[in-house]
Amino acid sequence: MKKRGFTLIELLVVIAIVGMLSSIVLVSMSGARKKARDAKRIADMRQIVSAMEMCLDDPSCGGREVYCRTGNGANVVSRIGGSNWCNEGGGTDYLNPVPKDPLNYSPYVYTWIDNSDKTKFCVYTKLESTGKWVAASHKGVCQTLTNAPGNLDCWTTCP
Repeated sequence: MKKRGFTLIELLVVIAIVGMLSSIVLVSMSGARKKARDAKRIADMRQIVSAMEMCLDDPSCGGREVYCRTGNGANVVSRIGGSNWCNEGGGTDYLNPVPKDPLNYSPYVYTWIDNSDKTKFCVYTKLESTGKWVAASHKGVCQTLTNAPGNLDCWTTCP
């Protein structure tokens, strides 16, 4: 009478092959995850620009034809938030909740440049897949910065 089933060697070979294939898939997914987080960063920047532009047209959101204040000094890491982001006059809250970077650790944090005069705004973060910086300002979204923008760079270097 012949026994049916797999030998221990056959099972170990199959398990080793499955393990190797799964590790290859996990390694190849790393780049896709970085690109997905970068896509979220760019989408967040566009959302911030939209919210700031809506606030610009709303007199109850910091004043007439000015952006709301985004920081108390240069390079404020984005911890602005709660339910009253950019809502100095008690008007509409255009960005709730405030987006956070998918990783949310340095250098992958949304950093706001102080806009005390409220005629401009700038927020930026680093992209993982390209190593470049993405910035959102009153001029729009810029994805081509090779260095983190300084106080004036964000307002002048992005077209």
